[in-house]
Parts: sequence; C-alpha cells; structure tokens
Amino acid sequence: MKRILILPFILLTTIYCCAQTPASNKADEGIKPVSKDFQVEVIERIEPEYNVSFSEAEDALIKILREWSDISEIVPLGDKWKNGLMILKPGDASLKEKEVPIETFFHKIIMLRDRLRVMEQRINAHKLLTDEDKIDLQQYLTRIYGSLTTFNILFKYQGDQFVGEKTG
Repeated sequence: MKRILILPFILLTTIYCCAQTPASNKADEGIKPVSKDFQVEVIERIEPEYNVSFSEAEDALIKILREWSDISEIVPLGDKWKNGLMILKPGDASLKEKEVPIETFFHKIIMLRDRLRVMEQRINAHKLLTDEDKIDLQQYLTRIYGSLTTFNILFKYQGDQFVGEKTG
C-alpha cells in the first residue's frame, strides 16, 4: 500500500492536495488538483498544535498572495474622487491645459505600486545579491514609497496607502 500525506487547502474554489510519496515514483510527487469528492483514507490524524480561525487563515492567504503574486489587486479610489478630473495647468498661459480623469491617474499609481512590490520580491529572492546589497536596495525602495505618500489622499482605505520610512 502506498502511503501519501494529503494536506488539503482551498485556493479560490478549487481544492488542491499536496501528495507526498516515496521518492521511488517521481510522477506521483508534488501538488495535484483533486475533485471535491476525492476519497481519502485517514491512517493517522494529527491534531494541530494550535487553532487558526478562518479569518486568520484568510488573512495569511491574502498576505501570501500579495507578497508572491504579481497580479494586481483591485484597490478602491476614495469616494470623493470618483468621476473627478485632474487639471494640469501650465504656467505659460499660451499653452493648453491637460485634463486627466482621476481614475486613470489613480490606476497608474496602483500599477506603479504593484511593480515596485514585484521589484522588492525579486530583490529579496535574488541569489547573487548579498544581504547587505538587499538591505541597501530595500532602503532605497522604502524612500521611493515615502515619496509616493503624497498620493495617499486618493486611497479609500488606509491599508492600501503607501508607507515610507517610519520614524520614532
């Protein structure tokens, strides 16, 4: 009888299982999607060391997805800015002003933030950079985030805002 360790977890609406088998059959190793009615024989149930609420598990999963995914999340614009217009008026009166919908500008800010996050992840995962180099680059990114705090007024939720260097 083949022994496998099944660890179910839910990602969106699909249940995945991590099946760990002896190294003799590499084809059976790894993470494989299974149907919701997948039959499992429980050989030994191991009680968890501590309980995790659904909310805590959800928060952890969201944090992991934000950290390691380059998929943009939907970040809401503050209500007072919806359908707003940003007007860029040059100092030279002979030049024409430029109007930009705030939603368009906000979307570009969010894309910039997402790309900075991906850069941060790649720096942290880079195999050739020393820890000192990573720290230097992280500090530089923190200063960039700090420069972008001007745009925090556009965000609906404080948790989505840019955070620069913390003092005190």
